[in-house]
Amino acid sequence: MNKDFVRACYREFDAACLFVDAPMRFHTTFRIGGPADLLFYPNNTEEVQKIIHMARTFNEPVTLLGNGSNILVRDGGVRGLVIRFSRKMAQIVREGTDVVVGAGALLRDVAVFAQKNALSGLEFACGIPGSIGGAVFMNAGAYDDEMKSVVASVKTVSAAGDIRLYAANELDFSYRHSIFHRCEQAICEIRLHLHEADAGCIMQTMEELNQRRRSKQPLSYPSAGSTFKRPPGYFAGTLIDQTGLKGLTVGGAQVSQKHAGFIINIGNATSQDVQQLIALIQQRVYARHEVQLTPELRIIGTL
Repeated sequence: MNKDFVRACYREFDAACLFVDAPMRFHTTFRIGGPADLLFYPNNTEEVQKIIHMARTFNEPVTLLGNGSNILVRDGGVRGLVIRFSRKMAQIVREGTDVVVGAGALLRDVAVFAQKNALSGLEFACGIPGSIGGAVFMNAGAYDDEMKSVVASVKTVSAAGDIRLYAANELDFSYRHSIFHRCEQAICEIRLHLHEADAGCIMQTMEELNQRRRSKQPLSYPSAGSTFKRPPGYFAGTLIDQTGLKGLTVGGAQVSQKHAGFIINIGNATSQDVQQLIALIQQRVYARHEVQLTPELRIIGTL
């Protein structure tokens, strides 16, 4: 990394928001990953705009990270700048039946805020362990609903450092996909359009969904959530289970005994362990069912 870029960042921003050689295993739910050259926690959209412009000036690559819940960071870490959206950009404000949210807010916190304000539409997200920025990027969903159904607009910062507002009809949402997969934009703020409902009924729905999640998913181990996308006409976890792969282990990575759709970190797993296990699962499921599984988690960084 360009040392002049690092020095410039320390001149422009609070040193408490900057971390050199930051181990990414502390910043992902998988608890896996080598160091980021420079990790930055922005306080607002203007700081995101400024540091992206600086990174471009110094020709440093930029990686965006929310809660790190759908990410596998390679063992070599991440070169350049990692912008980590966290509670410093997690404001949640009600505007009528809309809720305006900073990209770093956790989905579960937004769902609880909506429930307390008797606003419905985000119940499905109450147990998804990610930030709302990452959820928009992936069009995250659960229990037959997804972010597409509630997102009204998204404010971003482009790779050139320009602020842009995307309307809902520009977001190109589909299954685990948004326009941000093919354009370099830092998601900074999201407007959600919800509707009024009884707060007690909303709470009951959320409690039922959380109970279903606790009973079926391996929440006691680090993971990146569902490992594979749902293949058309099938469920990835069911195919893996039917192939007899529950408990299959490579190093510290294992196919969960509780839910075959999850790879879990049972102890000091490396990215290489996880990637080898993913490849084994894909090979064996295809050999048994002739269905190609595609990873849902994003793999970033260097070997």
